[in-house]
Order: sequence, then C-alpha cells, then structure tokens
Amino acid sequence: MAKDFAIIETGGKQYRVSSGERLKVEKLAAPDGAVVFDKVLLRSVADRVEVGAPYLTGATVKAKLVSEGRGKKVIVFKYHSKTRQRKKKGHRQEYSEVEIANI
Repeated sequence: MAKDFAIIETGGKQYRVSSGERLKVEKLAAPDGAVVFDKVLLRSVADRVEVGAPYLTGATVKAKLVSEGRGKKVIVFKYHSKTRQRKKKGHRQEYSEVEIANI
C-alpha cells in the first residue's frame, strides 16, 4: 500500500508532502504556530487519487510551524569589463520550517 501524500502550492512553488514530513518553505505568518495550506493540487489517500482543476475544493493540509530562519548567503556580483563597473550584493532568503500534521 502506498503512503498517503498531497501536492500543495505555497510561495509560488509546489511541494510533495506526506504526514510527519518536515520541509522548508517561504516565510509564513503564523502567530499561533498552526499553518493550513488550502491550495492543494493533488491528493492521494488510500490508493484513491484526486486531481484538482487547478485546486481541490474543500481539501486542506494542516501543518505545525517548527522554526523560522534565514538560508545561506547568496552573492550576486555584476561586472562589466573595460568600464570599471562592479557591483556586489548579498541575499539571505527567509524561510519557515513546517511539519505536516495530516492531509
């Protein structure tokens, strides 16, 4: 028997999730620590697959906020030869780590 899973969309990206799994997503505002993903594209429960067009109506994935943080620094360096133009910029993406409670 296959493990139950769902495909959700958050932060402009799509993730394949199952119960008990931890993943890092774009930073979410969750003051009470509970997160509900309502943009569910696909759900597979007990060998029954439901596909949305584009989203499933009434389907939600509940998660718990575990931690928040910032990713590794990414250096953006622009350089134009012969004109002595240099520009260095750094970026650290903020993320929220969530644990999927149930599908």
